[in-house]
Amino acid sequence: MKYVPDRTGRFPKRPHYEPAELDQECEHIITDFMRDHCGGFRLPIPTEALTKLIEKDAEDLDLFSDLSGEGSDVEGVTDFVAKCKPRVRISSTLSNQRGENRLRTTLAHEYGHVKFHDFLWQVEVTNQRLHAHFAPEASPKCHRGRILNAPYSDWMEWQAGYISGSLLMPVTSVRGMAASFMETYKLFAPVPSTANEAGMLVDLIHTAFAVSIEAARVRLLKLSLLSSVDLGPQLF
Repeated sequence: MKYVPDRTGRFPKRPHYEPAELDQECEHIITDFMRDHCGGFRLPIPTEALTKLIEKDAEDLDLFSDLSGEGSDVEGVTDFVAKCKPRVRISSTLSNQRGENRLRTTLAHEYGHVKFHDFLWQVEVTNQRLHAHFAPEASPKCHRGRILNAPYSDWMEWQAGYISGSLLMPVTSVRGMAASFMETYKLFAPVPSTANEAGMLVDLIHTAFAVSIEAARVRLLKLSLLSSVDLGPQLF
């Protein structure tokens, strides 16, 4: 990790992580936590493991929050509090639905804010010189359309989205499954998204990790196992 200028204006500088750094750190976080608190690592990552993970590092987790006042498409909010652990609010519409895919993705996304971004607010609050010059919004609102794949210019949401995929679909497991799939079908990565096998690979990840089709597709794209560009025939 290194610090670079924050062009959003929230902070003078902000952390920059290489994707491989996030993958490595997230895999360690989820595997170590499940080994110590959930009886061992297994897939798919249980929803209960995600809630316990947040509760470990946050002051409070509200799974049935009324977020209607935050915007019609806001599904999660992390409130950063001076000299206190952050508080996480999840829209009740997610917890009350049968399907857990969006809930799980949002929980993992909010954990990204809790684990990787809270220290920025704590440093800002204790630095009186900085505090006099700017006051970053202390409750980033996570909109439905940006939970998975925010533009890179919105670095905080982009990082939380990447972290969400890394926690739910640990890199070693994804790459292992993809390698076996490609060996079976005599393919090289990245698989063109227009190929029939691309849909099969996405469905494999979607099923194995209990995530949405879109979350599986985004994860494969970001790991360069899937390509949005047709690269022509993939011959083994």
